[in-house]
Amino acid sequence: MLQNKKRSLRKRSIFLGLSVFAAALIFISCLLTSDSRRFQALTEDLFYSELSGNMLSLHYTLAYPEKYGFTGEALLSSYKPASEEDDGTAGIRSALNRLSKISSDHLNEDDSYAYELLNRYLTLRLSGSSYDYYDEPLSPSSGMQSGLPILLADYTFRSPKDVEDYLHILDQTDTYFDGLIQYEKEKAEHGLFMSDSAAADVIEQCCSIMDKDALSCGTHFLHTTFEERLNVLEQEGAISQEQKAQWISENDRLLTTVMAPAYEKVADAFTILQGSGLNDKGLCYFPEGRSYYEYLLASATGSSRSIPEIKELLFNDFRDNFASLAALLNQYPQLTTAFTYNDTVFPYVTPEEMLDDLKSRMVSDFPPFPDSDQSGRINYTIKSVSSSMEDYCSPAYYLTPPIDDMSSNIIYINHKNSPDALTLYTTLAHEGYPGHLYQTVYSQLYMNQNNTSCIRYLLHYGGYVEGWALYVENLSYQYAGKVVSDPLTAAWYEACRLNRNIQLCLYSMLDIAIHYEGATLPKAQAILRKAGITDPRTASAIYDYIVEEPVNYLKYYLGFLEFLSLKDAAQDLWGHEFSLTRFHQFILETGPSDFQGLNDKLRLQSG
Repeated sequence: MLQNKKRSLRKRSIFLGLSVFAAALIFISCLLTSDSRRFQALTEDLFYSELSGNMLSLHYTLAYPEKYGFTGEALLSSYKPASEEDDGTAGIRSALNRLSKISSDHLNEDDSYAYELLNRYLTLRLSGSSYDYYDEPLSPSSGMQSGLPILLADYTFRSPKDVEDYLHILDQTDTYFDGLIQYEKEKAEHGLFMSDSAAADVIEQCCSIMDKDALSCGTHFLHTTFEERLNVLEQEGAISQEQKAQWISENDRLLTTVMAPAYEKVADAFTILQGSGLNDKGLCYFPEGRSYYEYLLASATGSSRSIPEIKELLFNDFRDNFASLAALLNQYPQLTTAFTYNDTVFPYVTPEEMLDDLKSRMVSDFPPFPDSDQSGRINYTIKSVSSSMEDYCSPAYYLTPPIDDMSSNIIYINHKNSPDALTLYTTLAHEGYPGHLYQTVYSQLYMNQNNTSCIRYLLHYGGYVEGWALYVENLSYQYAGKVVSDPLTAAWYEACRLNRNIQLCLYSMLDIAIHYEGATLPKAQAILRKAGITDPRTASAIYDYIVEEPVNYLKYYLGFLEFLSLKDAAQDLWGHEFSLTRFHQFILETGPSDFQGLNDKLRLQSG
């Protein structure tokens, strides 16, 4: 009996232990569920608040916003001066406060990663909020005076409501630019307005973009693209001919009575503000310019490296590429003497032929799209930049599709300076396959499949996006070398790749020299002369562009170098199991991130 009693007690103690363990599991489960719910609520609130106040952002993010609960009026957000009660950081501080009450340890792997990204993203944004008037929304090179017409010209009409929303946006362009004028006036009051030459460029752009002759004749690209989109709706039976005519008339009225006067008002305001700019050199000549540059560098590139680390990385890369180019030219001396590149050697002429070739050659290095049902419906259209916008657009660019409709993708080619075959081929690799188009569609399909937190779609990382595009552009030079049979031509392609990297690396180092170390135009010209750029006008144009667009070259080139560094780390961690396809799949399935996040996740998954 005594023995049986002991057994009974033992059984009870074991049962009690299991009960406690089960209760602990239930408690932990409640914590997990509670924190998961709070994180989901926070991210959905941020997603909604970010998009509901700006119809352009909403339209380019969601094809069918009503399915996500967006049913409000079409608004075009405009600048409003900060009040004493709200310095513009209240939303960020509130989000960080809510985030601090959630434990990332209680979230699933994907949400935990999103949590860390969001925490760093908001913290960095908060640190940048003290530089109220250092941003430049009307930059001559990338300002909204040139960006807005591009977004309007490609505003997709999927339904009659989209047309109505578009016209509402046009009707608000005067208020939108009034806000930017107010901001520029406040910049001037704080001694932070742009240089006279930059202001003159903006004035010229405002006059030429909204060309009066084209507007009066109805031949402006915002006339023609509007009618083209309406024609599609009419052919689909979504609108009548009468409705189309009515909307064309309304578009004409808004362009001439609202949008054109808004541009004139910007030009007038900048004419008055000319002369108030106190600095035509780098950011470091502004009161808080160096610290702002550090913030901007981290924000634009997604790199957490210090400036001395970045300089060392750039210098080593410049040296290695220069040595590789010298060795190549030593191996093929014809490239520096009698060799003449013959563009007709390249067998592909049209962008479509080149993209088809790139798609076939990338198969051995990149994974297929994750969603086979969707991937068969992915298509693209090649369009030409309007002649009136050629002076203000990049050589090419890709328009990101909405996350709920990735079937239609658009790549624009700027034909102002017709590129040679190799340049067009590598440019299409950058913008299309395996560049922006492939990267964007793959990551969004994967995130959609896995119900990734909606906040991931709003966190933008320029270094991830442009660094990837430059990384695959480098691979495309190798693909181009396989297109041709002549070893000397293939060597020429490799020389072009190395030369391009040397140039971009040089401009990236010059960016730091100008904005952080105070290099003036004569100093920049001296640096460029040592690199073989001896024409003073060319050197001056490079200097002016870097002054107007701080960190832009670094967004591309530092991002590219971060990916090379990440690939080296993956090779060390994976050893003989490393492959380009596995590495690329890891990047694409992790999705847009800062490089700290990518490095942390690589080591976590390889541990």
